[in-house]
Amino acid sequence: MSKWDITPSGVEFVTSLVGDAIDDIDAGVRSYGKHMESAATSAGTISEPMCGAAMTGPVGAALALFVEKTTREALFIGARAAQSANGAREATAYYVAGHHHMAADAQHKALAAPKIDLPGDDKRGGGHK
Repeated sequence: MSKWDITPSGVEFVTSLVGDAIDDIDAGVRSYGKHMESAATSAGTISEPMCGAAMTGPVGAALALFVEKTTREALFIGARAAQSANGAREATAYYVAGHHHMAADAQHKALAAPKIDLPGDDKRGGGHK
């Protein structure tokens, strides 16, 4: 491993800022489904009230498909940021303790793509693709 030039306090400061950003991302992702559901409901349908209960219209169906196809990616953003920040903290702690090999290993593990599991993933293979 090449020589590292880090300051633990600098790493802590930057990773705390990343933590704040992760909190913002988490709040956005949590409201994602609720807002999309509201948009789909507000989009209306092409059926008239006398046809019975309103069905999902084409815009609502398209939004539902969009959410289905993008939920994993939305969750991946926060998971990637959290894994990177936690990896930086862990690698720094090992570095400060003089365990440079373990620091390099922690840094390497933090670079791996996080696995995102959604309900029903066991049937579809799961994980981020």
